[in-house]
Amino acid sequence: MPGSVIADFLELVEQLPDVVRSDHDRYWRFDVGNRVFGYLWEPTRTVGLKQTIAEQLALVAERPDVFEVQFTAWGFGWVVVHLDGVERDELAELVFEAWRLTAPAEVVDARADVLPV
Repeated sequence: MPGSVIADFLELVEQLPDVVRSDHDRYWRFDVGNRVFGYLWEPTRTVGLKQTIAEQLALVAERPDVFEVQFTAWGFGWVVVHLDGVERDELAELVFEAWRLTAPAEVVDARADVLPV
């Protein structure tokens, strides 16, 4: 499996409305509606994405070489994704879900279920 690269992640995120990217020196942070939904660590080619706790546990159990538990907070399970272990279409689903779990309802409603490509 060829996997994804940092450029894939950035292209997917840029397709979603109202995303703000901020540089935090050692990582990039991605917000929507003033709430974080993702992180990017370029040196390790990993991203941290908000998911449901059930999805976090399922991903880690299914492919522990690709997904790691990052943390749980406020009813969500954050997962570390090794970009080289996921295809772009799977990454698009993960990014979209993280964004959808975080974005204000009116922004999610306006986007509907249109995944980034």
